[in-house]
This record gives sequence, C-alpha cells and structure tokens, in this order.
Amino acid sequence: MKIAQAPLLNPFIPLMCSALCLFSCSTKQADIKISGELAPPPVQFALQELTSAIQLAGKGVLQLENNDSKADITFVIRSDDERLKPEGFSIEKVGGTIKVIGADVAGAMYGGMELAEQIRLFGLAGVEATLQNPYMERRGTKFNIPLDMRSPSYSDASDAAQKNIPTMWDFSFWQGYIDNLARYRYNFISLWSLHPFPSMVKVPDYPDIALQDVQRSTVDWQEYYHLHGTGLDAPDILANPQTVKQMSIEEKMAFWQKVMKYGKDHNVDFYVVTWNIFVNGTAGQYGITDAIDNPITRDYFRKSVKQMFVTYPDLAGIGLTTGENMGDAGFEEKEDWAFETYAQGVLDAAEEMPDRHFTFIHRQHQAGALAIAEKFKPLRDRDNIEFLFSFKYAAAHVFSATQQHFHQKFVEDIKGMKTIWTLRNDDVYHFRWGAPDFVREFISNIPHEVSRGIYYGSDQWVWGREFLMKDPETPRQLEIVKHWYHWMLWGRLGYNPQLSNERFIQILQDHYPGVAAEKLFAAWQDASMIYPITTGFHWGPLDFQWYIEACKSRPAYAQNETGFHDVNRFISLPPHPKSGFQSIPDFVAMTTSNGSSELSSPLAVATQLHATADKALLNLETLAAGENKALQATLQDIRTMAYLGKYYAHKIAGATQLALYRKTQDQTYQDQALTELTQALSYWEKYTAAAMTQNINPLWTNRVGYVDWIQITEWVKGDIEIAKAG
Repeated sequence: MKIAQAPLLNPFIPLMCSALCLFSCSTKQADIKISGELAPPPVQFALQELTSAIQLAGKGVLQLENNDSKADITFVIRSDDERLKPEGFSIEKVGGTIKVIGADVAGAMYGGMELAEQIRLFGLAGVEATLQNPYMERRGTKFNIPLDMRSPSYSDASDAAQKNIPTMWDFSFWQGYIDNLARYRYNFISLWSLHPFPSMVKVPDYPDIALQDVQRSTVDWQEYYHLHGTGLDAPDILANPQTVKQMSIEEKMAFWQKVMKYGKDHNVDFYVVTWNIFVNGTAGQYGITDAIDNPITRDYFRKSVKQMFVTYPDLAGIGLTTGENMGDAGFEEKEDWAFETYAQGVLDAAEEMPDRHFTFIHRQHQAGALAIAEKFKPLRDRDNIEFLFSFKYAAAHVFSATQQHFHQKFVEDIKGMKTIWTLRNDDVYHFRWGAPDFVREFISNIPHEVSRGIYYGSDQWVWGREFLMKDPETPRQLEIVKHWYHWMLWGRLGYNPQLSNERFIQILQDHYPGVAAEKLFAAWQDASMIYPITTGFHWGPLDFQWYIEACKSRPAYAQNETGFHDVNRFISLPPHPKSGFQSIPDFVAMTTSNGSSELSSPLAVATQLHATADKALLNLETLAAGENKALQATLQDIRTMAYLGKYYAHKIAGATQLALYRKTQDQTYQDQALTELTQALSYWEKYTAAAMTQNINPLWTNRVGYVDWIQITEWVKGDIEIAKAG
C-alpha cells in the first residue's frame, strides 16, 4: 500500500497582502476589539475559542456594537458571496484589521475557529488570509447509543455499551462531545438504535410504552449474541434490571430536547437511525410484535416516527435499515413495511409542518438502490424532504486500503441522487491513532459526485467515556478527548482534505508544548499505518470477521474454536482487493513456478511493516514526555502499535515460509518459519506488556467476544507448534 504524502506547504490561499503588521492599529491598546454579527450561538462558540486564543497571546478582548469601524476583527455573514459555498468562509486582512466572512452562520463559526487556531499557532502577527469551502457537505459520526437495556443498540452486549449507559443521560458528556465535534468541523451526529422510541417519545395512541427511568442489566452475560441484534430482550436480561438514573419520560424528552438544541447551537444536527424490525421496550403491549405483517406494529411505528419530529423541533432527520430482523421476507415486503412505517411517518410530519425541512435516510443494505428509489418516490418529490441513501463504503474497516470496491454498482444505480457514506472503524479502540496521509487519500478517493457526506464510527464500540485506562482522569475522559487527534483528522480532512501536514505538525506542537513535533508526527503516522497495512493484507470485511488489536474474530470465521487467527488462517485469508498485496497461496504458486506478479508479495508486506514500525520506534527514542501525562500515554500507544506491527510482520513472514514448506517440503522454509514465528511471539509479548501498562485487560466486545491478551498469548505460542507439525 502506497500513501502519497502531502507536501509540507502552507495550506492557506492568500487573498490580500499587507505590508502592515497585523493589529498594528491596536498594539498600544489593552484590548482586541471585535464586532459584527456575533449574536448567533455558533458564532458565540467561535468567539469563545477566539477570546481564549487572544488572551493566550497576551491581549484582552472587547466586543463592540455591530460593524463598529474601530474593530480589529469583524464578523460578516454574506450569503451572496459567490466564492463561498454553504459553511464556507474567508479570512481577509485589510490594513491592520481582519474580516471573517461566512457564507452563513456555520461558515462564520468555522472562520472564527480557524482564526483562533492561527492565533494560537502563529501569534497575532502571523495570521494569514485564507478561503475554505467544505469538501464533504455533511460530516458526521455514527454513534451506536445504549439508551437503556430496554432500548438497546447493536453494541449493547459489550463492556463499551454497558459502561456507557449512564453516560448517555449525562448532559455534560454531550456538551463536551458536541464542542469537540464542532471544533473538528463535524456537523451532525447519527444516533443508531434497535428501537429508540420507548426511551425518547410518548406516542399518544400508545402511551404505556414510554419507559420510565434508565436501566441496565446485571445479568451474567453470554460471550456472544446474535450478529443481527436479536436476543437482547431475552428474559434473563430483562429480569435483572439495575436503575442507573431515575427519570420520567417527560424528563427524558426534555433532556434530548436540550441536547439537540445544544447541538444546533454548535452547527451539529441530530439524526436517529434504526435497525428493523425490533420492538424492544414494548413488552408486547397493544398487540405489538416484530412480525412484518402485523398492522398494529405498522401503525405504532408510523406514529412513533411522526412523534419524534413533534417532540424534537431540532431533530434533523430519521433513517432506517431493513433486513436485520425481517426473517424470510422478500425485498418488496421489506420495503413496503419501511414505506408504510418510516416513510409515512415522515410524510405525516412534513404535511403537518410544511415549513420544516426533513431528512430521510435509507441505508442500502440487503436491498436494491433503484427499487428503493422508486418505492420512496413520494418522499423524493416533496420539497421539504431530502431523501438520502446510506452505504457502508469500506465494509467494517476503513483501515484497510485507501481505495474501495464495494460501491461501484451502487454509484451507477443512484446517479442523480445522493448518499451519505458510512465509514466504519472497527479496528482502533484501545490506542491513540493518527495517520493524516491515509485519511486524506482515503477521503479524496470517495466518489464525490454522488456524495452528500460521510459519517464515521463503529458497531463494536461506543464512543462515550473511556473505561480502560488504569490511571484515568477524574471524571474519565471522553473518548473523543482521549482520541482527539484521530477524530480531528477525519473531521478536518473531511472539511478540507488539502489541509497540510505542516498544519498538523503545528497543532501537535501546540497540543504538546516542548515536544519535537516533527518527530512526533512521523512516529505517530508510521505506527498508525500498521492498521491499514495489516488489515489490507489480512482482510476480513466485517467486524465479526477481524479485529486487529486482538488478532481475533468469531470462531467460525477463524476456522477454529477460539476465534484466534492462527498461522493457518493467515495463509488462507486473502488480501483486500484494492490493497495491491498478493496472497500467500498465490505467492507460493508463483514462486514454485518461477512466475511473476505486479502485486507486493507477502514478504514485501512483512518488510513494509518492519520498516514503518522501526521508524516509529527510532523516533520514539528521542521523544520525551516529561510530566505531561497525556503525552506519556500517547507515546506509549505509539510504541504499543509499533510492537503490534512487528508481530504481524514476523507472523506474515512465518506464515509465508510455512506455506512454502508445505508446498516444497524444503526444510529450509520450515526452519525460517519457526524463526519468524518465534520472533512473532516475542513481539506479541512486548505488545501486550506495553498495552497492559495502561489498559485494563480483558475486554468484552459484542462482535468478537472476549479480548484477553494473556489468553491470546497462549494461542500465539500455538503458531510455533503448528509450524513444527508442518
């Protein structure tokens, strides 16, 4: 896999030049004067960021009346500026003053945050003019939300969900989460749930379904639950409730109204997306079942969808997936159900609220795009409804290859329509990741002409508060704070993929004062590339088929009883089709027949992993964290990821040598396999020791079960025995 590194160039587009020093008119004054269109809440948020930056630069801040001629910084919203797209902005320097021009309120907010960042990085005198427009219009997060054991998400059978059920009802969490999303240029959150309605609305015709309080189960959970999300309402789960917060349904609705309003004030919209047909939380009341032909269920869903919009004036849209729990129903029957429930509910709301804009998202999953488009034409024909597809762009692993292949027919089918691409990270949970070159190239390769945007997130993880650190902050950090660089990269590069590595180095320098930022940037990027190189070579498309941090999947896909991907599975599992990597069987066949290939051989992949891991470790030798706890944890994660890369490098080489031995019976190959796999064990032990220095072990996940690094070490040893047996 080759990633083209962006040049270390200044990312800004100069608009005006001035020989005068910035703020030359105010250098003798105590305050920087700011005026203009400051009243909208998103601009107020940017003003907070700007004020903090100016104060760090040693100045005070004074807000003046609108468009005061004495202002040093002026905010202007100019919807008729032909240079700017929605959410675009420019920063212009005129003499010793600055003008922040937004195409709209969101653009003014982003312009203010860009100005604040420049002041933090370069000082008051170093601000440069720029013009930026969003590359992806919608930039959001996929958030599997564990509302309650009676309103579960797909991820509920896991530590990540169970630890975070109380967090979902903590307003301070959503404040911090939304603040950071806005800083990183995200503009929406999609909350994914099996059946959220009982925890979020009170439907007039079905009032007894509304759930009081917030509960989780204290059941002795099984390791594995059904991959389609069924079974989370099993009697033993529901029979062991623990109330984690006392709330009436009225208080719950007020809570989410407040959360969505806070999002709106930061240019972060909310969507709710469901899997179907699930009726968790209804307890069989009113005759509701999950049967697709139940007319009461259809009526209940239709009215619940409408009630979501009635209850939440700031809810931007709703979406659905068909197929998970629809049994043997055919395509037409599934889509008829989806139309009569979700679509009709949205149409009802749109009819009642003609001045409101609604977004309807239909995930293209186990269904055909053209037929869906025809079925849902009444929505597409409404002026106040935007119909969007959703498509899982890289299956469950964006960290596999910068080019993907699943979408090709889909793109042909939806010409003239738009989609939001689901970008799934079911790879990186434990460690702080950061490779901007990979993210930049990945986003740039997404088919732009049919793109409405992206949402980025996981099915095997809940990005609430972290719960794994042995020496945690109090309260525990938000995951988006712990993994700040990771989340910033996907948001900022989704908005502007031309943002340069030089800017990221400057941001790292600001975030970790005193560190050699260039070396930190390089070490972090090199170690992070372990993920796409390894998963590009060893490709299990879905979340339950491969989890790199544990070398594990569900047992059936590993073709053994443990789920561990042993050396045999590394031989048999092919690479990602767009990785540029050659499979081990193909390499063996080529080698023994004196053939050739343009693909990178398995041994070349191993060499590439060694090189990137070694470069990261070399840079770490000269990086010191001092007393900076956050930097200490980051450097430890970089080291841990590098050791993981060394493990996979030796394992891939060992698997290749073993396959050559099996084909040729040449003892040299078996000896080399044993040497490589012995080294692999050594680095696995280094990896797990480094990981457990600051992470709790084991971890229970909902897709690959228990991740116990100590137990897995025994399975790693088993690779050596496999090689000895030939």
